[in-house]
Amino acid sequence: MQRTAFGKLSDGQTADLYTLTNRHGMEVVITNFGATVVSLKVPDHVGKTADVVLGYADLDGYVNDKASLGVIVGRYGNRIAKGKFSLDGKEYVLAKNNGENHLHGGLKGFNKYLWQARDISTGASQSLELTRVSTDGEEGYPGNLTVKVVYSLMEDRNELRIDYNATTDKETVLNLTNHSYFNLAGQGTGDILQHRLTLWADRFTPVDSTLIPTGELRSVKGTPFDFLKEEAIGSRIDQDDEQLKFGSGYDHNFVLATAVRPQPELAARAFDPQSGRVLEIRTTQPGVQFYTGNFLDGTIHGKEGKVYGRRYAFCLETQHFPDSPNHPSFPSTVLKPGQEFKSTTTYAFSTR
Repeated sequence: MQRTAFGKLSDGQTADLYTLTNRHGMEVVITNFGATVVSLKVPDHVGKTADVVLGYADLDGYVNDKASLGVIVGRYGNRIAKGKFSLDGKEYVLAKNNGENHLHGGLKGFNKYLWQARDISTGASQSLELTRVSTDGEEGYPGNLTVKVVYSLMEDRNELRIDYNATTDKETVLNLTNHSYFNLAGQGTGDILQHRLTLWADRFTPVDSTLIPTGELRSVKGTPFDFLKEEAIGSRIDQDDEQLKFGSGYDHNFVLATAVRPQPELAARAFDPQSGRVLEIRTTQPGVQFYTGNFLDGTIHGKEGKVYGRRYAFCLETQHFPDSPNHPSFPSTVLKPGQEFKSTTTYAFSTR
């Protein structure tokens, strides 16, 4: 694993880049600022390597980032309605940074902090452990939360594994995810509407006009949300459908299970016919947020000077459901003292 300086923050601290490589031609670059995936290079069907995630060329890009490119999102990924939830009869008030709602941890989420990094590589993988303590009251959340995220690039196959772990000293809520934006043809090369997607979810959580779940678990059957069989991402994205209008495309949580699974199970497969690249995602989490970059608008200048336009990438954020603290019927996101939160998601790359 190679470590290089990435730049200085306003408080004088230095952020670093960590480059993980394997013998099959895969390379992952991570910064300890935001525990962020900066670059992910994999070969196509003729062996040509390209960077398949959106990102910035320098640290300033991530300091000023508002799109959460490649970051670890926390303390609560996705939305919490009206920035409020209750635990043990006590109401907690969070920042409203997405209209009337709370999004991705608030005004200063986990992606705006420098994490402690440690190389824990073995013969089987190059592994980077990143840790931080989110203090009691940070962004309105209760409890001192100790979070550990381990990125592992497997040596024997082109697979990136992310293991999440957290403990708290006071009852709190937690929803951790990675927010990488993928374009399997290569970052900044155009839209992802011809990518083909399979999503092993027979239900999704419909939302209101502010993208807060209504509480319903709706069947995907007969809707534009049915990806149980491989379908082009763009084939139905502009249909006259209320849910698609609310999200300006896909920006919805898909139900993989109604509880955490002990081992990662197949959740999604994306395929780019142009490059032949295939991405398979497995997770222990009960949900995955499928987002089609609808709010990318060409104002972001990324790596190699590339401009990121609308729908130039997709996200598949493995997670618990949005607004779970306000929906007792959803899988619980409550973490109590003495408990340990654990989850695993894997991203396996191949070609066809």
